[in-house]
Amino acid sequence: MSSSKQVTSTIDFSSVLAAAVHDMKNSLFLLIQSIETLSDTLSPHDTKAREQVASVHYEASRLNTNLVQILSLYRAELESLPITVDESFIKDLVEDVVGSNALYVSQKNIDISIDIEEDLSWYLDSELIYLLLNDVIINAMRYGTSKILVSAHVDDNDFVTLRIEDDGSGYPEDMLSKSHEDLCDFELSQGRTGLGLFFAKLIARAHSQGDKKGTIALSNGGCFGGSVFEVKIP
Repeated sequence: MSSSKQVTSTIDFSSVLAAAVHDMKNSLFLLIQSIETLSDTLSPHDTKAREQVASVHYEASRLNTNLVQILSLYRAELESLPITVDESFIKDLVEDVVGSNALYVSQKNIDISIDIEEDLSWYLDSELIYLLLNDVIINAMRYGTSKILVSAHVDDNDFVTLRIEDDGSGYPEDMLSKSHEDLCDFELSQGRTGLGLFFAKLIARAHSQGDKKGTIALSNGGCFGGSVFEVKIP
């Protein structure tokens, strides 16, 4: 006579998933390093191989960004998203982001210009803003054509505004509409970049000064006629 019984578990699946994502992120980081090492060994004349390696590096970087976003959103859900505010030089931060994508930028002949004063500094969480800028710039490289401009300035309301412009076809209308939604109304299931947009809003809102909170804005036009992304930090 056979019998069966159901095995129940008290394991928190979200915690298990978060741990798995963390492990995957670490492995992916090592993979990205290996790809960069491989690129250095390729002949400058082997154009096809170098282009393939650059594309793999780009996709691995995008996946790594997505995994970091998932972890951050999980921590935010637990109300434990770490925020460490310190003075940062904005141009140095942007140059670090651009440098991390140098392989793809070089292979695709993308011209990234930085228009930021050397001494412009601000109090913010440099790691979270780095992740935000990296995601936006990666998308600008993917959907733009050949030019990207990253600029920053301090406005009259004591916000620092970071602006990324590209020469692509611009944001689709549904993304422009979603950029105006509150976090509580946001639907991650909608749109190809729902996670990135939600993540950007979350990071911006996490930066506050009194009754002022960080914001993001999407538009089309700018100096290249393509997508324009702005994040304002008080």
